[in-house]
Amino acid sequence: MSVVNAKVWKFGDNIDTDLIIAARYLSTSDPKELASHVMEDADPDFINKIKKGDVIVAGENFGCGSSREHAPIALKAAGISAVVAKSFARIFYRNAFNMGLPIFELAQTDEIKEGDFIEIDMENGEIKNADNTYKFTPIPPFMQELIASGGLINYAKEEIKRKNA
Repeated sequence: MSVVNAKVWKFGDNIDTDLIIAARYLSTSDPKELASHVMEDADPDFINKIKKGDVIVAGENFGCGSSREHAPIALKAAGISAVVAKSFARIFYRNAFNMGLPIFELAQTDEIKEGDFIEIDMENGEIKNADNTYKFTPIPPFMQELIASGGLINYAKEEIKRKNA
């Protein structure tokens, strides 16, 4: 998945993991169940509005709060293909790649509006909407491999298969 074409859903600064998936749903780790409640406290109808492949564009410090892996799992299982934000909380950043959810840091997220359709070119570090092309630092090759594999566990399984082949 080196290029993503998707509709944008906008959120602001400091979207914490409890807004992404509320603590009251953490008694399960079932991705489908988590997906059914994604972003529920930020927008109760969010899950009914999104389509598979859509992206979230947000402000600063996306994924702050607790270090739960449930947050990127819920986003990915709901069909969110990527998250673009000005910055990410450190633990969310790592958890997203471990779960195979692509995330991109872009300073100009204010210029991208909800409902825009954007193209994200992961390898070349570009995000385009109808009006502009924005550059970001491309994701390192190893992180791209994690995304392509669907996350760290799948990557490790593939590595074991390659070594045993």
